[in-house]
Amino acid sequence: MAEVLYVEPVIRFCAVISCDPTVRQQAIERLENHWGEIVVQSGPLPFQAGGYYAASMGEHLEKELIAFHQPCDAAELADWKHWTNSLESQFARPDASHPRPLNLDPGYITQAKLVLATTKDRDHRVYLRDGMFGEITLTYTAKKWIHHRWTYPDYRTADVAEFATRCRNHLRSTLQRGKGFRQR
Repeated sequence: MAEVLYVEPVIRFCAVISCDPTVRQQAIERLENHWGEIVVQSGPLPFQAGGYYAASMGEHLEKELIAFHQPCDAAELADWKHWTNSLESQFARPDASHPRPLNLDPGYITQAKLVLATTKDRDHRVYLRDGMFGEITLTYTAKKWIHHRWTYPDYRTADVAEFATRCRNHLRSTLQRGKGFRQR
C-alpha cells in the first residue's frame, strides 16, 4: 500500500481582470479583506483574450495578479472559485452595455506549478468538485516557468513568470522556517 505523504501548502493568488481600474481596486480590497494580507502584486498587465470577453466586459482589459501572504490548503480551490464567482456577481450590471465589469480567476502556486480554477471542462483539466476544474497552467522546471499548449497567452509572459517566481520564493521561505519543507 502506498504511504500518504505530507502535502505542502500553497500560495493562493487571484487574477483581477477589468477595463475599469476602480473596479479592479475595489475587487482587490474585497479579496484582501476576505483572504488576508497581499504579499505579491503585479502592476496592471494587458489581458488578451482574442475578443472573447469584449461583448460582456469591454475592450482594453487589464489584469492584476495578487497573491496572499498566508499559505493554505490547495484542496479548497473549488471553494475559492465559487466565492470569486459570487463576488463577480456583486459587481455585475445587467442593464449596462458591458454587464460583466469584473472577472476573477483564483489559483495557487506551489514549488512546481501554477494552477488555475475554472468552470470549463477540457481534455487537460481535472474535475475538482461542485462544477469546478483545475488546470496546471505553468510548470516550474530547470529553474524556469514552462507553459503548455493550453496555457492562455497572457500567462506566457515574463511578467507572469516574475510574479510566479516571487510567489514561489515566498512559499519556499515560509516552508523553510517551518517543518516539512521539500527541496526540489
